[in-house]
Parts: sequence; structure tokens; C-alpha cells
Amino acid sequence: MPLNFFAPHSTYAVNAESRLVREEFREMVQELHRAGIEVILDVVFNHTCEGDDQGPCYSFKGIGSDMFYMAMRNAEGKLDFANYSGCGNTLDANKLAVRKLIVDSLKYWRDQMHVDGFRFDLASIFARRSDGSISPDQTPIFSQIVTAKDFLNVRLIAEPWDAAGTYQLGHSFPGWLWMQWNGLYRDSLQRFIAGEKGMIPELMSRLYGSADLFPDGLVHSCRPWQSVNYITSHDGSTMFDMVAYEGKYNWANGERNRDGSHEFKWNCGFEGERNAPPEVVRLRKQQVKNFITLLMLSNGSPMFRMGDEFLQTQRGNNNAYNQDNETSWLDWTRLERFSDVYRFFKLLIGFRKSHPSLSRSHYWREDITWFGPDGPCEMGHDSQVLAYRLLGGDLNDQDFYVMINGSRSGREFRICEGSELEWKKVLDTSLESPDDIHGATGYKPIDAPRYFVAANSVVVLLRDT
Repeated sequence: MPLNFFAPHSTYAVNAESRLVREEFREMVQELHRAGIEVILDVVFNHTCEGDDQGPCYSFKGIGSDMFYMAMRNAEGKLDFANYSGCGNTLDANKLAVRKLIVDSLKYWRDQMHVDGFRFDLASIFARRSDGSISPDQTPIFSQIVTAKDFLNVRLIAEPWDAAGTYQLGHSFPGWLWMQWNGLYRDSLQRFIAGEKGMIPELMSRLYGSADLFPDGLVHSCRPWQSVNYITSHDGSTMFDMVAYEGKYNWANGERNRDGSHEFKWNCGFEGERNAPPEVVRLRKQQVKNFITLLMLSNGSPMFRMGDEFLQTQRGNNNAYNQDNETSWLDWTRLERFSDVYRFFKLLIGFRKSHPSLSRSHYWREDITWFGPDGPCEMGHDSQVLAYRLLGGDLNDQDFYVMINGSRSGREFRICEGSELEWKKVLDTSLESPDDIHGATGYKPIDAPRYFVAANSVVVLLRDT
């Protein structure tokens, strides 16, 4: 709950004394940098914990509510607080004092705390005028942020929507060349892996880099890296819960709480984790491997939630922000229990990093050719299968052949490009560890012109150019 935009949360520190909390944070950032890890701070500049007119008065209300918040006086002279954040109030970034507060906060975390970038919660609220209407032009706060001193190389990531229905994903978002959480990518991949039919054209667009959302023509000049591709985040279910629960099990103060978010799930035929049959457990691992494989094969900037690499669960709770207990705590015992899934994630991340073709600064264009199991791409309403060949192009990379079967029946695929003897198998998500994925020195030659792709699985082949 945002109370002070300059203070680290003291409960996360070893010593809660304010000066020492600050130094602990700085030391943490320093050690992460030493390990080659950037620090992106999630910032909430759209509301505060003061709430609406019934909420407490901690700071801004005491100075002047109409100076800091989007609020209008009603006939009785009382302030009615606008609520585009879902939390009772909305900060007004059109006001000079609020803009200065936000930019000063960002500069503090960048210059004094040394973070590398910021992810802005409900960033579309910045696009609203003081009366709540959406501005067709870029509001001043965007210009002030990008022109702040020494902000040229600071990563700026937007959640390009708000809690009142504004959705500015892609080129419609007013922050030019900001990175953006791609909610459409999330929904499309969830729907496809859950078994929804007719998703092939949408899947092709998301794998390609979402050029429909981030066009790179002269008018918009977007780039595929602006799309932050993800399946799950801190908002919503874990990746394991996406394949283990179809219901929502949100408990707060002993009462069932259903939120309004929508997710596309399939529990693999059994609800929950306890007493799940071995064949269901195996399929769930396979589905999680499908998620991460497609994520790492997609052009754009991949993101996954910490713990997904060892099947972290919230036991079906998809809104655990207020659960400071075992529901939201990371269970490290699952790392050993699901070490096979962790191994798959680790090798796949290394695979992506070693192949520049997968993450380009431009779209794949003529380097990609789409297929179906028997040649032409099947894009009909009932289709759940897709294959493609991606050339290494001018990046001195190898060629890829990817076969995707989202249906619940196995399907034989013809390898449509080149001799089968040229191709080697990198991974097959239907196989168990360690045969599911191989390191760079262990790729298996393909000795037949066709490959049987099991139900709900992905196969990746590689060949030298």
C-alpha cells in the first residue's frame, strides 16, 4: 500500500531501523549487479493508501486532496474521489506537484538506490486528464519522465491499462518506446495451452512478436522487444496452478473471496494437487514445459514469475496480495521435489540466450515459414496444430523447426523443410527428464521424414546453416 514513495518496506529488511533499511536495499542492489542481474522496481504512482473520502488522512489529504487527487466537489461541498485504480482514489499526474513528486521519486530510486528501471502499475492512468477523460495526446508526465536527467538508459515498463477499463496495449500507449506487459500474449497462450480451438492465427501473431500491436512502420516505429511476453505474474495464478486448478480459492480472514479477473485454465482432469494421479502429475509438468517453451521461442522480452521453474503453488488462490502466509511464501522445498522441471527451465533459458534468432530487434519477416502437420498451415476454427521453420538469417545462427500440438490427441508431423538427416532434436516436452531437453552437445539426430508429436506437446529441431 503506497504511503511514502521514497521508502523501502521495512518488514523486508533484517533491521527495521529506517537508515539501515535503506543501506540494506542498496547493498542488495549492489550484490545483484555484481551477479549480472538488473533490478526493476515495481512502482505504484496511481493511488495511495489514503483511500476515498472514508479513508484515513496520512499525508496528501492533509495538504489538499484536490491538489493531489482526481476529485470533484459535489452539491454538498464534499469531495468525490475518482477511482480508476480500484483502490478508492487516483493520483492526478496532471498537477505540477504530483508530477514533481513522481519524477523526484524515480530519480531517487535511480540515483541513490541504483535500480535499473521501473515497472509502472496501471500506467494508463497517466493518460487521463484531471477530469478523468483520456487524452488523445501524450500528457506531460510522460515527457517529464523520459527527459529526466540520466534517464536515457533507464528501463521503463508499463502495465498499459487501468482498473476502469482503459486498455492501451501496443502502439496506442502514449509512452513512446516504453516496454509493455503484453496482456494479450498472456491470454492467447493460456487459451491455447488450455485446449481452446481456433487459436492458431493468434498464436502465430504472438510467437512472431505481436507486430499487430507493436508495428515497426514509419508511423509508429515500434520494436518487438517492447512486448513483455508472459504467462503468469504476481497478479493471478502461478503457472502450476494454471494447470492444476480450474476454480479460484481465495481466502481472506476466513472467508471465500472471488475476484473479477479471468484466467484460461485446464486442470488436466483432476482438481488440485493433493492425491493427483501420477498420469495427471506428468501431464501437468508437460503443460508447464509447453508454457515456458513457447515463451522462450517467442520474439520479444520473456518474463516468468519466480517459482514457476519449480512449480510453485498458491493452492488455487489467484489474488494472494493480502496473504502473508504459506499461501504466498515461496516454498523452496519444491525446488528439490521438481528438480526435473527446474532443469528444463534452466537449459531452455540457456538455449534462448545462445540463439540470437529467437530474440531480434526486428521481426522475423521472410526468415519464417509456417506449416501444418502435412504441409500447408491449418488455420481453421478447429485447428490446434502448428509448425514453422525459422532461418538463422544474417545472425550466423542455426535454423529451427518447431512442431506444436495443442490438441489432446497425438499427431504425426512431416518435416517440411530439408532432409530429415539435417535436423537434430533439441527438446520434446512429452518426454520425461532427461530426455525432454538436451544440452548443446547432446542433440539427437532425426532419422525419419516424419515425427510423431504427442498430445499437448512441443518439439524443437535444429540444423546447421
